[in-house]
Amino acid sequence: MAVSTSDFRKGLKIELNGEPFLMVDFQHVKPGKGGAFVRTRLKSLLTGNVIDKTFRSGEKVEPPDLEERAMQYLYPDGESYIFMDNETYEQMGIPQDVIGEGAQYLKENMNVTVLFHNQKPIGVELPYFVELEVTKTDPGIKGDTASGGSKPATLETGAVVQVPLFIKEGDILKIDTRDGSYIERVSG
Repeated sequence: MAVSTSDFRKGLKIELNGEPFLMVDFQHVKPGKGGAFVRTRLKSLLTGNVIDKTFRSGEKVEPPDLEERAMQYLYPDGESYIFMDNETYEQMGIPQDVIGEGAQYLKENMNVTVLFHNQKPIGVELPYFVELEVTKTDPGIKGDTASGGSKPATLETGAVVQVPLFIKEGDILKIDTRDGSYIERVSG
């Protein structure tokens, strides 16, 4: 079902030239002369590129064939990561470039949301927070406090994050997957 320019809103997903886009911003313009039009800013769901596009008032665009599926991460396999559909139990490999930076926080049996366009995976949404064990970090020095500096710590998935000086190997940390920041120590 086509979407008219009068239905445009932030967050709307549309398809242009076979590519899905997310509407980041829009503005209805009614000049003194000529017909009204809508100026939009669109972000590609495939590449992340942002483009500006103008539509004539009343023009219609098609919604993309998008589907979100709950899937469980199983294991890495060379250049891709193997996921299992939680409903059909079907397994599929998703390339690392589709997952992006989030790949470094994937832990076995983690549930994620995979976005598909025309039955092809185009994005993986991780939970906002994950709990991971510290496998390597410099030992803390007596007297280090929570308000002091920071040091790098390697997590069980291989990700390296900056943590407070009192963190030691074996601690379980809560990490924000959106920016890779340390939130808190869960146990240790």
